[in-house]
Amino acid sequence: MTAAPPTPTNERAPNPELLAAVDLGSNSFHLAVARVVDGALTVVDRLRERVQLGAGLGPDKLLAEAAQSRALATLARFGQRLQHTPTAAVRAVGTDTLRVAKNAREFTERAAEALGHPIEIISGDEEARLIYRGVVHDLPHEDGKRQLVMDIGGGSTEVILGVGLNHEHLTSLHLGCVSYTKKFFPDGKLTRDRFKKAIIAARLQFERLRGPYFRATWDRALGSSGTINAVQAILRDNGWTDGPVELRGLKRLRTALIDIGHADRLDLPGLKPTRAPVLAAGLAILYGAFKTLPLTSLQASGGALREGVMYDLLGRYAQQDVRETTIRNLTERFRVDEDQAVRVERTATTLFGFVAAQWFRDDARLHARQCLRWAARLHEIGLAVAFHGYHKHGAYVVGNSTMPGFSEDEQRVLAALVASHRRRISRSDLEAVPPNEVELVRRLAALLRLAVHLNRNRSWRALPEVALAADDQRLVLSFPDGFLDDNPLTRADFDEEVDRLAGAGITLVVT
Repeated sequence: MTAAPPTPTNERAPNPELLAAVDLGSNSFHLAVARVVDGALTVVDRLRERVQLGAGLGPDKLLAEAAQSRALATLARFGQRLQHTPTAAVRAVGTDTLRVAKNAREFTERAAEALGHPIEIISGDEEARLIYRGVVHDLPHEDGKRQLVMDIGGGSTEVILGVGLNHEHLTSLHLGCVSYTKKFFPDGKLTRDRFKKAIIAARLQFERLRGPYFRATWDRALGSSGTINAVQAILRDNGWTDGPVELRGLKRLRTALIDIGHADRLDLPGLKPTRAPVLAAGLAILYGAFKTLPLTSLQASGGALREGVMYDLLGRYAQQDVRETTIRNLTERFRVDEDQAVRVERTATTLFGFVAAQWFRDDARLHARQCLRWAARLHEIGLAVAFHGYHKHGAYVVGNSTMPGFSEDEQRVLAALVASHRRRISRSDLEAVPPNEVELVRRLAALLRLAVHLNRNRSWRALPEVALAADDQRLVLSFPDGFLDDNPLTRADFDEEVDRLAGAGITLVVT
Protein backbone atom coordinates (compact mmCIF):
# COMPACT_ATOMS: atom_id res chain seq x y z
CA MET A 1 0.00 0.00 0.00
CA THR A 2 1.24 3.49 -0.80
CA ALA A 3 2.60 5.31 2.21
CA ALA A 4 0.30 7.98 3.53
CA PRO A 5 1.29 11.60 3.17
CA PRO A 6 2.79 13.18 6.29
CA THR A 7 0.20 14.44 8.76
CA PRO A 8 0.56 15.88 12.27
CA THR A 9 -0.94 12.81 13.94
CA ASN A 10 1.82 11.67 16.26
CA GLU A 11 0.70 9.10 18.78
CA ARG A 12 1.81 11.36 21.63
CA ALA A 13 1.56 15.11 21.97
CA PRO A 14 4.68 17.03 23.06
CA ASN A 15 5.40 16.68 26.75
CA PRO A 16 3.68 19.50 28.64
CA GLU A 17 5.21 21.59 31.39
CA LEU A 18 1.96 21.54 33.36
CA LEU A 19 -0.82 19.00 33.84
CA ALA A 20 -4.22 19.70 35.35
CA ALA A 21 -7.02 17.58 36.76
CA VAL A 22 -10.60 18.64 37.47
CA ASP A 23 -12.72 16.45 39.74
CA LEU A 24 -16.47 17.08 39.52
CA GLY A 25 -17.39 15.35 42.75
CA SER A 26 -20.84 14.95 44.26
CA ASN A 27 -19.91 17.23 47.18
CA SER A 28 -17.00 19.38 46.02
CA PHE A 29 -15.29 20.31 42.76
CA HIS A 30 -11.49 20.26 42.78
CA LEU A 31 -8.85 21.64 40.44
CA ALA A 32 -5.19 20.63 40.78
CA VAL A 33 -2.34 21.87 38.60
CA ALA A 34 1.11 20.30 38.71
CA ARG A 35 4.51 20.88 37.11
CA VAL A 36 6.17 17.93 35.41
CA VAL A 37 9.71 17.65 36.77
CA ASP A 38 11.88 14.68 35.75
CA GLY A 39 8.85 12.48 35.23
CA ALA A 40 7.26 13.39 38.57
CA LEU A 41 4.54 15.84 39.55
CA THR A 42 4.88 18.87 41.79
CA VAL A 43 1.53 20.46 42.62
CA VAL A 44 1.67 24.23 42.11
CA ASP A 45 -1.98 25.21 42.48
CA ARG A 46 -5.22 23.91 43.95
CA LEU A 47 -8.79 25.16 43.94
CA ARG A 48 -11.73 23.62 45.79
CA GLU A 49 -15.35 24.72 45.92
CA ARG A 50 -18.23 23.04 47.72
CA VAL A 51 -20.87 22.66 45.02
CA GLN A 52 -22.98 19.81 46.45
CA LEU A 53 -23.99 18.67 42.99
CA GLY A 54 -25.39 15.47 44.50
CA ALA A 55 -27.77 17.46 46.68
CA GLY A 56 -29.41 18.72 43.50
CA LEU A 57 -30.25 15.23 42.28
CA GLY A 58 -34.00 14.75 42.69
CA PRO A 59 -36.07 11.58 43.09
CA ASP A 60 -36.54 11.63 39.31
CA LYS A 61 -32.73 11.38 38.90
CA LEU A 62 -32.60 14.81 37.26
CA LEU A 63 -30.14 17.50 38.26
CA ALA A 64 -31.96 20.61 39.44
CA GLU A 65 -31.17 23.86 37.64
CA ALA A 66 -29.94 25.48 40.86
CA ALA A 67 -27.31 22.77 41.34
CA GLN A 68 -26.30 23.04 37.71
CA SER A 69 -25.93 26.81 38.06
CA ARG A 70 -23.64 26.41 41.08
CA ALA A 71 -21.55 23.89 39.17
CA LEU A 72 -21.30 26.00 36.01
CA ALA A 73 -20.24 29.08 37.97
CA THR A 74 -17.49 27.06 39.66
CA LEU A 75 -16.30 25.56 36.39
CA ALA A 76 -16.18 29.00 34.79
CA ARG A 77 -13.80 30.10 37.55
CA PHE A 78 -11.72 26.95 37.07
CA GLY A 79 -11.75 27.63 33.34
CA GLN A 80 -10.20 31.04 33.87
CA ARG A 81 -7.26 29.33 35.61
CA LEU A 82 -6.94 26.86 32.73
CA GLN A 83 -7.55 29.18 29.79
CA HIS A 84 -3.93 28.97 28.60
CA THR A 85 -3.49 25.24 29.32
CA PRO A 86 -3.60 22.93 26.26
CA THR A 87 -6.58 20.58 26.20
CA ALA A 88 -4.25 17.58 25.93
CA ALA A 89 -2.79 18.53 29.33
CA VAL A 90 -6.16 18.70 31.10
CA ARG A 91 -8.44 15.88 32.15
CA ALA A 92 -11.78 16.63 33.78
CA VAL A 93 -13.80 13.75 35.24
CA GLY A 94 -17.32 13.42 36.59
CA THR A 95 -18.19 10.80 39.19
CA ASP A 96 -21.21 9.26 40.93
CA THR A 97 -23.81 12.00 40.56
CA LEU A 98 -23.13 12.33 36.86
CA ARG A 99 -23.20 8.54 36.47
CA VAL A 100 -26.71 8.55 37.93
CA ALA A 101 -28.27 11.75 36.56
CA LYS A 102 -30.56 11.26 33.56
CA ASN A 103 -29.70 14.71 32.25
CA ALA A 104 -25.94 14.28 32.70
CA ARG A 105 -25.31 14.53 28.95
CA GLU A 106 -27.00 17.93 28.69
CA PHE A 107 -25.19 19.17 31.79
CA THR A 108 -21.72 18.04 30.70
CA GLU A 109 -22.13 19.83 27.37
CA ARG A 110 -22.80 23.08 29.23
CA ALA A 111 -20.09 22.29 31.78
CA ALA A 112 -17.46 21.67 29.10
CA GLU A 113 -18.27 25.03 27.55
CA ALA A 114 -17.91 26.74 30.93
CA LEU A 115 -14.63 25.00 31.71
CA GLY A 116 -13.21 25.29 28.21
CA HIS A 117 -12.19 21.61 28.22
CA PRO A 118 -13.98 18.27 27.62
CA ILE A 119 -15.51 16.48 30.59
CA GLU A 120 -15.58 12.69 30.93
CA ILE A 121 -17.94 10.65 33.07
CA ILE A 122 -15.96 7.75 34.50
CA SER A 123 -17.24 4.45 35.85
CA GLY A 124 -17.06 3.50 39.51
CA ASP A 125 -14.24 1.03 38.85
CA GLU A 126 -12.28 3.66 36.92
CA GLU A 127 -12.78 6.12 39.76
CA ALA A 128 -11.49 3.51 42.21
CA ARG A 129 -8.43 2.81 40.03
CA LEU A 130 -7.55 6.50 39.79
CA ILE A 131 -8.07 7.06 43.53
CA TYR A 132 -5.72 4.19 44.31
CA ARG A 133 -3.10 5.58 41.97
CA GLY A 134 -3.39 9.04 43.51
CA VAL A 135 -3.11 7.76 47.08
CA VAL A 136 -0.23 5.32 46.69
CA HIS A 137 1.96 7.12 44.16
CA ASP A 138 4.01 8.94 46.78
CA LEU A 139 4.36 5.92 49.08
CA PRO A 140 7.48 3.72 49.19
CA HIS A 141 6.58 1.01 46.67
CA GLU A 142 9.68 -1.08 47.07
CA ASP A 143 8.57 -2.38 50.47
CA GLY A 144 6.09 -4.76 48.79
CA LYS A 145 3.38 -3.98 51.33
CA ARG A 146 -0.26 -4.65 50.55
CA GLN A 147 -2.63 -1.80 51.29
CA LEU A 148 -6.32 -1.11 51.53
CA VAL A 149 -7.43 2.31 50.26
CA MET A 150 -10.82 3.82 51.03
CA ASP A 151 -12.38 7.01 49.68
CA ILE A 152 -15.73 8.26 50.99
CA GLY A 153 -17.06 10.70 48.43
CA GLY A 154 -20.29 12.61 48.13
CA GLY A 155 -22.16 9.93 46.21
CA SER A 156 -20.01 6.81 46.26
CA THR A 157 -17.39 5.07 48.36
CA GLU A 158 -14.46 3.30 46.73
CA VAL A 159 -12.54 0.47 48.41
CA ILE A 160 -9.39 -0.89 46.78
CA LEU A 161 -6.80 -3.54 47.61
CA GLY A 162 -3.35 -3.54 46.02
CA VAL A 163 0.40 -3.89 46.29
CA GLY A 164 2.62 -0.96 45.41
CA LEU A 165 1.25 0.83 42.36
CA ASN A 166 -0.77 -2.19 41.26
CA HIS A 167 -4.38 -2.64 42.34
CA GLU A 168 -5.74 -6.14 42.85
CA HIS A 169 -9.42 -5.52 43.67
CA LEU A 170 -11.56 -2.46 42.85
CA THR A 171 -15.01 -1.81 44.29
CA SER A 172 -17.30 1.21 44.11
CA LEU A 173 -20.27 1.26 46.48
CA HIS A 174 -23.28 3.53 46.12
CA LEU A 175 -23.08 5.39 49.42
CA GLY A 176 -21.63 8.84 50.12
CA CYS A 177 -21.77 11.72 52.55
CA VAL A 178 -24.14 13.82 50.40
CA SER A 179 -26.58 11.03 49.54
CA TYR A 180 -26.59 9.78 53.15
CA THR A 181 -27.13 13.30 54.46
CA LYS A 182 -30.24 13.60 52.27
CA LYS A 183 -31.45 10.18 53.38
CA PHE A 184 -30.70 10.11 57.13
CA PHE A 185 -29.97 13.70 58.24
CA PRO A 186 -32.09 15.83 55.87
CA ASP A 187 -32.96 18.56 58.39
CA GLY A 188 -29.59 18.53 60.18
CA LYS A 189 -30.87 16.85 63.37
CA LEU A 190 -28.30 14.45 64.85
CA THR A 191 -29.88 11.73 66.97
CA ARG A 192 -28.78 8.32 68.19
CA ASP A 193 -31.57 6.65 66.18
CA ARG A 194 -30.58 8.37 62.95
CA PHE A 195 -26.96 7.38 63.41
CA LYS A 196 -28.03 3.79 64.07
CA LYS A 197 -30.06 3.64 60.85
CA ALA A 198 -27.27 5.26 58.78
CA ILE A 199 -24.62 2.91 60.18
CA ILE A 200 -26.77 -0.18 59.54
CA ALA A 201 -27.36 0.97 55.95
CA ALA A 202 -23.62 1.51 55.48
CA ARG A 203 -22.82 -1.90 56.93
CA LEU A 204 -25.21 -3.54 54.48
CA GLN A 205 -23.31 -1.90 51.64
CA PHE A 206 -19.90 -2.95 52.96
CA GLU A 207 -21.18 -6.52 53.40
CA ARG A 208 -21.35 -6.66 49.59
CA LEU A 209 -17.56 -6.58 49.33
CA ARG A 210 -15.95 -9.81 48.22
CA GLY A 211 -13.88 -12.18 50.34
CA PRO A 212 -10.43 -10.57 50.02
CA TYR A 213 -11.63 -7.49 51.90
CA PHE A 214 -12.59 -9.61 54.89
CA ARG A 215 -9.31 -11.51 55.22
CA ALA A 216 -7.34 -8.60 56.69
CA THR A 217 -4.45 -9.37 54.35
CA TRP A 218 -3.29 -5.76 54.10
CA ASP A 219 -0.32 -4.23 55.90
CA ARG A 220 -1.72 -0.71 56.04
CA ALA A 221 -5.06 1.01 55.48
CA LEU A 222 -5.17 4.45 53.90
CA GLY A 223 -8.04 6.90 53.61
CA SER A 224 -8.65 9.51 50.94
CA SER A 225 -11.28 12.23 50.58
CA GLY A 226 -12.60 15.13 52.62
CA THR A 227 -14.55 12.92 55.03
CA ILE A 228 -11.60 10.85 56.22
CA ASN A 229 -9.20 13.79 56.35
CA ALA A 230 -11.78 15.84 58.25
CA VAL A 231 -12.48 13.08 60.76
CA GLN A 232 -8.78 12.53 61.45
CA ALA A 233 -8.24 16.28 61.92
CA ILE A 234 -11.16 16.51 64.39
CA LEU A 235 -9.97 13.48 66.37
CA ARG A 236 -6.45 14.89 66.53
CA ASP A 237 -7.42 18.46 67.48
CA ASN A 238 -9.77 17.23 70.20
CA GLY A 239 -7.16 14.92 71.71
CA TRP A 240 -9.09 11.77 70.79
CA THR A 241 -6.19 10.32 68.81
CA ASP A 242 -2.54 11.07 68.26
CA GLY A 243 -2.29 8.96 65.12
CA PRO A 244 -4.59 7.36 62.57
CA VAL A 245 -8.37 6.99 62.77
CA GLU A 246 -9.50 4.21 65.13
CA LEU A 247 -12.92 2.96 66.19
CA ARG A 248 -12.63 4.34 69.72
CA GLY A 249 -12.13 7.83 68.29
CA LEU A 250 -15.12 7.42 65.99
CA LYS A 251 -17.29 6.45 68.95
CA ARG A 252 -16.26 9.60 70.85
CA LEU A 253 -17.00 11.77 67.81
CA ARG A 254 -20.39 10.15 67.29
CA THR A 255 -21.27 10.81 70.94
CA ALA A 256 -20.14 14.43 70.60
CA LEU A 257 -22.29 14.99 67.53
CA ILE A 258 -25.35 13.47 69.21
CA ASP A 259 -24.80 15.68 72.26
CA ILE A 260 -24.60 18.79 70.05
CA GLY A 261 -27.78 17.67 68.33
CA HIS A 262 -27.75 19.65 65.07
CA ALA A 263 -25.38 20.17 62.16
CA ASP A 264 -25.88 23.93 62.31
CA ARG A 265 -24.39 24.01 65.82
CA LEU A 266 -21.25 22.00 65.05
CA ASP A 267 -18.18 23.96 66.08
CA LEU A 268 -15.55 21.38 66.93
CA PRO A 269 -11.81 22.04 66.84
CA GLY A 270 -10.45 20.83 63.49
CA LEU A 271 -13.83 21.04 61.71
CA LYS A 272 -14.11 23.36 58.71
CA PRO A 273 -17.53 25.04 58.37
CA THR A 274 -18.00 23.70 54.83
CA ARG A 275 -17.66 20.10 56.09
CA ALA A 276 -20.22 20.43 58.93
CA PRO A 277 -23.41 19.75 56.91
CA VAL A 278 -22.18 16.33 55.67
CA LEU A 279 -19.96 15.31 58.61
CA ALA A 280 -22.53 13.09 60.34
CA ALA A 281 -23.26 11.07 57.20
CA GLY A 282 -19.57 10.66 56.43
CA LEU A 283 -18.89 9.58 60.00
CA ALA A 284 -21.71 7.00 59.85
CA ILE A 285 -20.25 5.50 56.68
CA LEU A 286 -16.76 5.35 58.15
CA TYR A 287 -18.11 3.88 61.39
CA GLY A 288 -19.96 1.25 59.35
CA ALA A 289 -16.75 0.34 57.55
CA PHE A 290 -14.90 -0.20 60.84
CA LYS A 291 -17.74 -2.32 62.20
CA THR A 292 -17.94 -4.48 59.07
CA LEU A 293 -14.40 -4.83 57.75
CA PRO A 294 -11.44 -6.06 59.81
CA LEU A 295 -10.15 -2.50 60.15
CA THR A 296 -8.16 -1.51 63.22
CA SER A 297 -6.85 1.84 61.98
CA LEU A 298 -7.00 4.07 58.91
CA GLN A 299 -4.39 6.71 58.07
CA ALA A 300 -5.60 9.77 56.16
CA SER A 301 -3.73 10.48 52.93
CA GLY A 302 -3.18 13.66 50.95
CA GLY A 303 -3.52 11.86 47.63
CA ALA A 304 -6.91 11.56 45.96
CA LEU A 305 -8.73 11.17 42.66
CA ARG A 306 -7.29 14.35 41.15
CA GLU A 307 -3.70 13.24 41.80
CA GLY A 308 -4.50 9.87 40.26
CA VAL A 309 -5.94 11.60 37.19
CA MET A 310 -2.75 13.64 36.74
CA TYR A 311 -0.43 10.65 37.16
CA ASP A 312 -2.56 8.71 34.68
CA LEU A 313 -2.37 11.62 32.26
CA LEU A 314 1.39 11.77 32.75
CA GLY A 315 1.62 8.08 31.83
CA ARG A 316 0.06 8.83 28.45
CA TYR A 317 3.02 11.08 27.64
CA ALA A 318 5.58 8.59 28.95
CA GLN A 319 4.39 5.65 26.83
CA GLN A 320 2.73 4.13 29.88
CA ASP A 321 -0.85 4.65 28.75
CA VAL A 322 -3.00 2.22 30.72
CA ARG A 323 -5.48 2.20 27.85
CA GLU A 324 -2.96 0.38 25.65
CA THR A 325 -2.64 -2.29 28.34
CA THR A 326 -6.42 -2.55 28.55
CA ILE A 327 -6.73 -3.15 24.81
CA ARG A 328 -3.96 -5.76 24.91
CA ASN A 329 -5.56 -7.57 27.84
CA LEU A 330 -8.93 -7.68 26.10
CA THR A 331 -7.48 -9.09 22.88
CA GLU A 332 -5.60 -11.75 24.83
CA ARG A 333 -8.60 -12.64 26.98
CA PHE A 334 -10.87 -13.13 23.96
CA ARG A 335 -8.14 -14.69 21.81
CA VAL A 336 -8.34 -12.16 19.01
CA ASP A 337 -6.27 -13.05 15.93
CA GLU A 338 -3.39 -10.71 16.67
CA ASP A 339 -1.90 -10.88 13.16
CA GLN A 340 -5.18 -9.87 11.55
CA ALA A 341 -5.77 -7.13 14.11
CA VAL A 342 -2.33 -5.66 13.41
CA ARG A 343 -2.87 -5.84 9.65
CA VAL A 344 -6.18 -4.01 9.88
CA GLU A 345 -4.71 -1.49 12.31
CA ARG A 346 -1.81 -0.67 9.98
CA THR A 347 -4.06 -0.33 6.96
CA ALA A 348 -6.59 1.79 8.84
CA THR A 349 -3.96 4.20 10.13
CA THR A 350 -2.45 4.49 6.65
CA LEU A 351 -5.86 5.37 5.23
CA PHE A 352 -6.31 7.82 8.09
CA GLY A 353 -3.10 9.55 7.05
CA PHE A 354 -4.47 10.17 3.57
CA VAL A 355 -7.57 12.00 4.81
CA ALA A 356 -6.65 13.34 8.25
CA ALA A 357 -6.22 16.95 7.14
CA GLN A 358 -9.53 16.98 5.27
CA TRP A 359 -11.69 15.01 7.68
CA PHE A 360 -10.44 15.76 11.21
CA ARG A 361 -9.71 19.00 13.05
CA ASP A 362 -6.15 19.55 14.22
CA ASP A 363 -7.13 19.29 17.89
CA ALA A 364 -9.11 16.07 17.29
CA ARG A 365 -6.65 14.08 15.18
CA LEU A 366 -4.74 12.40 17.98
CA HIS A 367 -7.97 11.27 19.64
CA ALA A 368 -9.42 10.13 16.31
CA ARG A 369 -6.33 8.13 15.36
CA GLN A 370 -6.19 6.45 18.76
CA CYS A 371 -9.87 5.44 18.56
CA LEU A 372 -9.33 4.02 15.08
CA ARG A 373 -6.29 2.02 16.21
CA TRP A 374 -8.06 0.60 19.23
CA ALA A 375 -11.19 -0.28 17.25
CA ALA A 376 -9.04 -2.07 14.66
CA ARG A 377 -7.42 -4.13 17.41
CA LEU A 378 -10.83 -5.05 18.84
CA HIS A 379 -12.99 -5.36 15.74
CA GLU A 380 -13.02 -9.20 15.76
CA ILE A 381 -13.40 -9.63 19.52
CA GLY A 382 -16.98 -10.89 19.09
CA LEU A 383 -15.78 -13.99 17.22
CA ALA A 384 -15.11 -15.49 20.66
CA VAL A 385 -18.90 -15.65 21.03
CA ALA A 386 -20.04 -16.67 17.54
CA PHE A 387 -19.41 -15.78 13.90
CA HIS A 388 -23.05 -14.89 13.23
CA GLY A 389 -23.50 -11.27 14.28
CA TYR A 390 -20.00 -11.11 15.73
CA HIS A 391 -19.84 -7.34 15.25
CA LYS A 392 -22.84 -7.04 17.60
CA HIS A 393 -21.32 -9.46 20.10
CA GLY A 394 -18.07 -7.49 19.99
CA ALA A 395 -19.86 -4.19 20.55
CA TYR A 396 -21.56 -5.65 23.62
CA VAL A 397 -18.25 -6.93 25.02
CA VAL A 398 -16.51 -3.60 24.48
CA GLY A 399 -19.41 -1.56 25.80
CA ASN A 400 -19.86 -3.60 28.97
CA SER A 401 -16.35 -4.67 29.97
CA THR A 402 -14.33 -3.02 32.70
CA MET A 403 -11.80 -0.98 30.71
CA PRO A 404 -9.24 0.80 32.92
CA GLY A 405 -8.22 4.18 31.55
CA PHE A 406 -11.31 4.68 29.39
CA SER A 407 -14.20 6.99 30.14
CA GLU A 408 -17.75 5.79 29.61
CA ASP A 409 -18.01 7.89 26.43
CA GLU A 410 -14.76 6.47 25.05
CA GLN A 411 -16.13 2.97 25.56
CA ARG A 412 -19.32 3.92 23.73
CA VAL A 413 -17.27 5.24 20.80
CA LEU A 414 -15.22 2.04 20.58
CA ALA A 415 -18.33 -0.13 20.89
CA ALA A 416 -20.02 1.80 18.08
CA LEU A 417 -16.95 1.41 15.85
CA VAL A 418 -16.79 -2.34 16.49
CA ALA A 419 -20.52 -2.62 15.75
CA SER A 420 -20.14 -0.58 12.55
CA HIS A 421 -17.15 -2.29 10.98
CA ARG A 422 -19.36 -4.65 8.90
CA ARG A 423 -22.91 -4.95 7.60
CA ARG A 424 -24.81 -1.67 7.69
CA ILE A 425 -23.98 1.25 9.94
CA SER A 426 -26.93 1.31 12.32
CA ARG A 427 -28.54 4.55 13.40
CA SER A 428 -29.01 3.08 16.90
CA ASP A 429 -25.25 2.47 17.17
CA LEU A 430 -24.55 6.10 16.26
CA GLU A 431 -27.20 7.36 18.68
CA ALA A 432 -25.43 5.52 21.51
CA VAL A 433 -22.39 7.83 21.31
CA PRO A 434 -22.25 11.45 22.50
CA PRO A 435 -23.78 13.82 19.92
CA ASN A 436 -20.46 15.61 19.41
CA GLU A 437 -18.81 12.29 18.50
CA VAL A 438 -21.33 11.02 15.94
CA GLU A 439 -19.55 12.51 12.93
CA LEU A 440 -16.21 11.21 14.22
CA VAL A 441 -17.63 7.69 14.54
CA ARG A 442 -19.19 7.78 11.06
CA ARG A 443 -15.92 8.78 9.45
CA LEU A 444 -13.74 6.42 11.47
CA ALA A 445 -16.16 3.58 10.78
CA ALA A 446 -15.79 4.22 7.05
CA LEU A 447 -11.99 4.00 7.29
CA LEU A 448 -12.15 0.88 9.45
CA ARG A 449 -14.52 -0.81 7.02
CA LEU A 450 -12.21 -0.09 4.07
CA ALA A 451 -9.26 -1.51 6.03
CA VAL A 452 -11.21 -4.68 6.84
CA HIS A 453 -12.16 -5.18 3.20
CA LEU A 454 -8.57 -4.67 2.04
CA ASN A 455 -7.39 -7.36 4.46
CA ARG A 456 -10.09 -9.92 3.74
CA ASN A 457 -7.46 -12.45 2.59
CA ARG A 458 -5.94 -12.40 6.11
CA SER A 459 -2.47 -12.53 4.60
CA TRP A 460 0.80 -10.64 5.05
CA ARG A 461 1.08 -10.46 1.27
CA ALA A 462 1.57 -6.84 0.18
CA LEU A 463 -1.66 -4.93 -0.41
CA PRO A 464 -2.31 -3.08 -3.65
CA GLU A 465 -0.92 0.44 -3.99
CA VAL A 466 -4.12 2.31 -3.21
CA ALA A 467 -4.71 5.99 -2.57
CA LEU A 468 -7.55 7.67 -0.70
CA ALA A 469 -8.89 11.21 -0.98
CA ALA A 470 -11.66 12.92 0.95
CA ASP A 471 -13.78 16.03 0.88
CA ASP A 472 -16.78 16.68 3.07
CA GLN A 473 -18.85 13.45 2.94
CA ARG A 474 -17.07 11.89 -0.05
CA LEU A 475 -14.25 9.36 -0.31
CA VAL A 476 -12.38 8.40 -3.47
CA LEU A 477 -10.48 5.10 -3.24
CA SER A 478 -8.10 4.48 -6.16
CA PHE A 479 -6.62 1.08 -7.09
CA PRO A 480 -3.84 0.41 -9.62
CA ASP A 481 -5.00 0.04 -13.21
CA GLY A 482 -6.48 -3.38 -13.85
CA PHE A 483 -6.40 -4.52 -10.23
CA LEU A 484 -10.18 -4.68 -9.76
CA ASP A 485 -10.60 -6.52 -13.07
CA ASP A 486 -8.10 -9.13 -11.87
CA ASN A 487 -9.69 -9.41 -8.43
CA PRO A 488 -13.47 -9.75 -8.85
CA LEU A 489 -14.07 -10.57 -5.16
CA THR A 490 -12.48 -7.27 -4.13
CA ARG A 491 -14.58 -5.45 -6.75
CA ALA A 492 -17.74 -7.10 -5.42
CA ASP A 493 -16.80 -6.19 -1.83
CA PHE A 494 -16.35 -2.55 -2.68
CA ASP A 495 -19.41 -2.36 -4.92
CA GLU A 496 -21.44 -3.51 -1.93
CA GLU A 497 -19.58 -1.11 0.35
CA VAL A 498 -20.56 1.81 -1.89
CA ASP A 499 -24.21 1.07 -1.11
CA ARG A 500 -23.64 0.49 2.61
CA LEU A 501 -21.73 3.75 3.12
CA ALA A 502 -24.33 5.63 1.11
CA GLY A 503 -26.84 4.52 3.73
CA ALA A 504 -24.68 6.22 6.34
CA GLY A 505 -24.44 9.44 4.35
CA ILE A 506 -20.95 8.90 2.91
CA THR A 507 -20.34 8.73 -0.84
CA LEU A 508 -17.65 6.21 -1.79
CA VAL A 509 -16.16 6.31 -5.27
CA VAL A 510 -13.95 3.36 -6.23
CA THR A 511 -11.68 3.68 -9.27
